[in-house]
Amino acid sequence: MHSPYRIVIVPGWRNSGPGHWQSLWAEQLPNAVRVQQQDWLVPHRDAWVGALEALLLADERPAVIVAHSLGCITTAHVGEEAAARIHGALLVAPADPERRAQLADFAPVPYAPLPYRSVLVASSNDPYCPIRRAGAYARAWGSELVRLQNAGHVNIESGFGPWPLGLALLQSLLGEQAWHGSGHARAVEALSV
Repeated sequence: MHSPYRIVIVPGWRNSGPGHWQSLWAEQLPNAVRVQQQDWLVPHRDAWVGALEALLLADERPAVIVAHSLGCITTAHVGEEAAARIHGALLVAPADPERRAQLADFAPVPYAPLPYRSVLVASSNDPYCPIRRAGAYARAWGSELVRLQNAGHVNIESGFGPWPLGLALLQSLLGEQAWHGSGHARAVEALSV
């Protein structure tokens, strides 16, 4: 997969461990970089957003964000200058910081349109974010919403390792020129309607 875009992987609270689809993609995808946070266990919005912004601003190439859980909320908080470097974002199983005391520093969640194309993947039974809240995020951010049935938090605990559908969604954000099997991209478009 040759692409003019950097893939910026943004894990959520407690990081994504070995075997998690984000970790597998970080190892397998060319041009992939992973945000490193100083404290994965006690997240602070300024530090997390600052780390992501620094990574985005350190390279002039446009980035495609691949965020999970609290990483989605971190991405939504990114300031205008860093957001201008984002070409698109795959936002998977967003967290709901208003319901978890450990994540309260990330509330309130921004409810403004994101200035780039985004696909938000939500599960009907995510224990960390009700599907209605994820749908509200998608509407506010202008994201295409992909609903998964009974996919939990789209992590290892809910049975997600390599996650081929996620890769197909990522390919749709990278654009047809970077994708040699465009049949998958069309299937994704049909899926997200």
